[in-house]
Amino acid sequence: MSQNEPTILVIDDEVGILDTLRILLKNSGFTVETAQGGKAGLEALNSLFPDIVLTDVRMPQVGGIEILGRAQELDSEMPVILMTAQATLQSAIAAVNQGGFYYVQKPFANDDLVAICRRAAEYRALRSENKHLKREIRRREKSTSVQPLGKSKNFVEVLRLAEQVAPTDSTVLLLGDSGTGKEVVSRYIHELSERSDGPFFSINCGALPENLLESELFGHVKGSFTGAVRDKQGMFMAARGGTFFLDEIAEMVPATQVKLLRVLQEREALPVGGTDPLPVDVRVIAATNRDLDEEIRRGAFRADLYYRLNVMSLFLPPLVERRDDILVLADAFLERIAQQRGEEVKRLTNEAIEIVMAYDWPGNVRELENALEHAAILAQGNELDPTVLPARVLEPKASPLVGERPPGNPTLDVVEQAYIRWVLDTEGGNKSRAAEVLGIDPSTLYRKLSRYDAGSG
Repeated sequence: MSQNEPTILVIDDEVGILDTLRILLKNSGFTVETAQGGKAGLEALNSLFPDIVLTDVRMPQVGGIEILGRAQELDSEMPVILMTAQATLQSAIAAVNQGGFYYVQKPFANDDLVAICRRAAEYRALRSENKHLKREIRRREKSTSVQPLGKSKNFVEVLRLAEQVAPTDSTVLLLGDSGTGKEVVSRYIHELSERSDGPFFSINCGALPENLLESELFGHVKGSFTGAVRDKQGMFMAARGGTFFLDEIAEMVPATQVKLLRVLQEREALPVGGTDPLPVDVRVIAATNRDLDEEIRRGAFRADLYYRLNVMSLFLPPLVERRDDILVLADAFLERIAQQRGEEVKRLTNEAIEIVMAYDWPGNVRELENALEHAAILAQGNELDPTVLPARVLEPKASPLVGERPPGNPTLDVVEQAYIRWVLDTEGGNKSRAAEVLGIDPSTLYRKLSRYDAGSG
């Protein structure tokens, strides 16, 4: 909202009143949008998210009381001013008691109406400023469980981009291998956003069956399927005013992708079995460890949804490419583990540090945390030596550049694999640089390497 020129939505079924109020309020310093009738008013309300609503109480089909209810669903702090004739005075007073900002009785004096609208604008500005101050306090007091940890150059760049996109309401797409910290970064974006006072919801799209996922996301109406014994609110509605993190977005089936696309395009969601869409006010952050370009080529992911999600994409590098962060993360994890177990903090010995630093951590940050918890459980004292580390960390498998016995007439796949591993070797194992040399997306390189490793197992 701009304090100098707040937006006011005027809703009335009489064109003459709309024209008069448009001129009056525009000349008084407001940006004015109008809608003729309550039905058009609801549509405008859902799409415009105005700072203030000025609506008549009595209109055909949809009245001002319903407008008030929908405005409160969208934003409980949106001032709604009700215009009423004498016959509907009692209902207007009741609406104010239910959360309406003020009521104006027709006919009204222009100066009185402008004064009321200005008070509503001041109220809105104060509430916005209060929200901003609370967000700043929360940002300064944020715990390390929300603050992503790392000092390596490529990870610091990820955080810089996250901080840059956070104050906007843009959709964000997080890419990278499993365990690289995509949910932590999504929470970080939420905490730095204008929605930090609102809820943060997350769901793994691959963890639920297709029909259950759709019901969880969008809700359902009673009787829409066997077991739907009552109406259920979807997570998109429950996350109203906040952020919704959709992990493993590529696991979503095409039918559910279509409904998600509607949410992003129209800002509304249709419950399973329902006929009336509900307005959605939520910021979406999605994540995947798959190559979405490849998923689109094979018809498993919609291109139009990808373009809607990919307003801003952040690639989270694997831990092997941010070795400078391993000890930073290890110290933080060990402190957290000690706090959870009510023990003194245990530390890695120099020998254990060498092993931890040499290991490639294919499971990334999540594997590091699990390995340290494993070590902390087994350790007798406050030092973690190599004997308490998981066996896979002590004996990492080295994969050869090229198979020892390539076939006499190698297939194109074998040649490609050999070349990719050669480039990776010449770049010192840095997958980001190798992908740049190969001219492919880093996520494509990760997918190919995962396929090679699976084939050699």
